[in-house]
Amino acid sequence: MELDEMKSTWQALDRRLGQQHALNLQLFRESMLDKTRRGLRPLILGQMMQIAVGVWVMILFASFWVAHRDSGHLMFCGLLAHAYGLLLVVFAARNLHLINRIDYDAPVVEIQRRLGELRAWRMSIEAPVFAVSGCFIWIPAVLVLFRMAGADVWMNAPSVVWIFIASGFVCLAAVYGVVHWSRRPGRERIRKALDNGNVGSSIRRAQAAAENIARFEQE
Repeated sequence: MELDEMKSTWQALDRRLGQQHALNLQLFRESMLDKTRRGLRPLILGQMMQIAVGVWVMILFASFWVAHRDSGHLMFCGLLAHAYGLLLVVFAARNLHLINRIDYDAPVVEIQRRLGELRAWRMSIEAPVFAVSGCFIWIPAVLVLFRMAGADVWMNAPSVVWIFIASGFVCLAAVYGVVHWSRRPGRERIRKALDNGNVGSSIRRAQAAAENIARFEQE
């Protein structure tokens, strides 16, 4: 009888420990999920600001190229700058869409997968596109601004435009050189720093919180 009572006591204690562990896991999960959400808020705010900037750029340069449809080179510059504004909006909307797809009630593996998709998009698509376009988009923007100030650089000083274009290619070569150099053996820290910069601190914090949940669940 004493043995049966001891078994019953141990079973009850084991159940209570299991319940306590489940409660601790739930509390920890909720805390980490809240940290994940809060970690992504700066990114969400940044993307909303990017959309606002993109819309402003489109409006500004759309009015310019529409007003200069009789001048091919000015219209072309305005269209390029207008397209860049659209690019800002589309890429920001894509980021917000990927963030919105994260289901915080789903298993942590699914949350990690969604965060991984967001990370891959920013590192493999967004960063290269903005790196390349950033080397050149300033050229039409500068030409448009000069024209707004009353000077047509393209017509009056075409050599300056070619210098601008050459500078863009120098910038592109420098970007490619840095990326290629960072991929060599022994430069893992530099490569990681570049990748982290492309991904952003918000996603890194969110992924770290999700990893803490997964680690706690496995213990």
